[in-house]
Amino acid sequence: MSVSLAKGQSVALATDDGRVIDHVRIALGWDAVRKGFFGGFRGADVDMDASAILYDAAGSHVDQAWFRQLRTRNDAVVHTGDNRTGAGAGDDESIIVHLDRVPADVAQIVFTINSFTGQSFAQIQNAFCRVVDESTRAEIARFDMSHSGPHTAEIMAKLSRHDGGWSMTALGEIGNGRTFQDLLPSIAPTLRAS
Repeated sequence: MSVSLAKGQSVALATDDGRVIDHVRIALGWDAVRKGFFGGFRGADVDMDASAILYDAAGSHVDQAWFRQLRTRNDAVVHTGDNRTGAGAGDDESIIVHLDRVPADVAQIVFTINSFTGQSFAQIQNAFCRVVDESTRAEIARFDMSHSGPHTAEIMAKLSRHDGGWSMTALGEIGNGRTFQDLLPSIAPTLRAS
C-alpha cells in the first residue's frame, strides 16, 4: 500500500515482510496550466526536468543523472529520458535507481525538478513525485507538490542510506534555476537533515 508523504516525512524502502527493496523508480509528473479567458485553453508546454544528484557522507557532490547525462558512471542511476511538454496522464519523467549498485561512498541521492524553459510553478499543476518498487511495480510512496508560485525549481525528495537499507524523505524545498546545477547551494542544507 502506498504512503502519502507530507513535507519532511520519510518512509523506509522495504516491503511489509522486511525485504529490502533494491530497485526503485522515482517518477515525476506535471500538467501545464492551459486555462484561458472564458474557460478556453492557451499557454505553452512546460519543459520540466528531473535530476538525481548523488552525495557522499561528507555532503560532496559525486555524480548525477539528468537529461544531459542519462546515466551515472556505474549505471546505478538511470534517467529514462526528457519529456519536454508534460503532456499526457501519469509519469512524465522517471529515474531508475539500482540501490544495490549505488557505490558504497554514496550516502544520499537528491531529486530535483527544474523548469528548463523558465516558466514558473504557477504555470503547472498536479505535480507529484512517487517511488515505485520496480520488481513488483507497486507504488511505495507519493509526494504531491502543492507549491504554486513564481519559483522555477523544487528540491523534491531524497533517498538516504542507513542501517543496510534506504529511506525516502519528501523535501518540497522551492528554488530557482534552469538545471540542477543552479540548486546545488540550496541542496546542501537538506543533506544535514536526515
